[in-house]
Amino acid sequence: MMFLKCSVLCWKFAVVQIDTARELEDPDYLTESYLNLARSNEKLCEFQKTISYCKTCLNMQGTTVSLQLNGQVSLSMGNAYLGLSIFQKALECFEKALRYAHNNDDKMLECRVCCSLGNFYTHLKDYEKALFFPCKAAELVNDYGKGWSLKYRAMSQYYMAVAYRKLGRLADAMECCEESMKIALQHGDRPLQAQCLLCFADIHRSRADIQTAFPRYDSSMSIMTEIGNRLGQIQVLVGVAKCWVIQKELDKALESIEKAYEVAEGLGNKLGLLKVHCLCEGIYRTKGQQRELRNHVVKFHECVEEMELYCGMCGESIGDKNHQLQALPCSHVFHIKCLQTNGTRGCPNCRRSSVKPGFV
Repeated sequence: MMFLKCSVLCWKFAVVQIDTARELEDPDYLTESYLNLARSNEKLCEFQKTISYCKTCLNMQGTTVSLQLNGQVSLSMGNAYLGLSIFQKALECFEKALRYAHNNDDKMLECRVCCSLGNFYTHLKDYEKALFFPCKAAELVNDYGKGWSLKYRAMSQYYMAVAYRKLGRLADAMECCEESMKIALQHGDRPLQAQCLLCFADIHRSRADIQTAFPRYDSSMSIMTEIGNRLGQIQVLVGVAKCWVIQKELDKALESIEKAYEVAEGLGNKLGLLKVHCLCEGIYRTKGQQRELRNHVVKFHECVEEMELYCGMCGESIGDKNHQLQALPCSHVFHIKCLQTNGTRGCPNCRRSSVKPGFV
């Protein structure tokens, strides 16, 4: 509860900042105040509010200082869109943030964006890119991060651990996660501790060590609830459900899935809903319950269509298995093999002219 109270206090402080900035008629301070308000809402998983405050920042006519904050604003907006599973807009924002980082030679911002891009490609199951970007972040920390907070090293190591696990490199995943957890414990970073505990649990589940995974999930959920991280709660509940499926305790799996569905629906996290329908499809297929099976198959495909999680060239789903992906300048994503085979003079999804691959 302490972290949640701190997030609420940060939000209240940002509101006071805005009032003060308006009284002083200081455009830079006002932009910074709205950015702080956006970040506070991002931590509270209030993603629609985060996007709204970020747009306010970008629409303000400030000075050079305000313009330098635009990269951080774009990053927060991208994280919010990712939380809502609006992938094209998320990638668009991350690309803008990366351009700001390069133009201003802001290595710290570049490091943060690379971690978010790693998270983005993990969601879409391009695990090569999901590993590439956190590794790039780790390189930035090694080359430029002597004066930075250790949280940047911990952050890059965590996202590397997630990617390594997805690639089946469990020993590497464990090593990176242990380093990240060590720093998180040293600095009392509760959000990162929760994420590391979740990653540990997922690693143990990948090893079929379910009895070790369960207490890690419980510890992670306890902190996720304490800090108000509803995205993390969805991930924990889905992980727990997968453990019950492995143990063939299908009714217990459905209990966990139902909780995940409630949180994902309340948050507006479409990817969480898709994962729920996917798990339910497998469970009801095993149970032989055809009506429930058909219901979740239909809802699964509705989620895919709504999120545009399909390749506009071959029509196959994106995010159902490990595929190498490539973004066009419009930020629509395709299988790289389709682009190499067919080429493109324009994006099949939006018909926008796009010959060269996108920025990331």
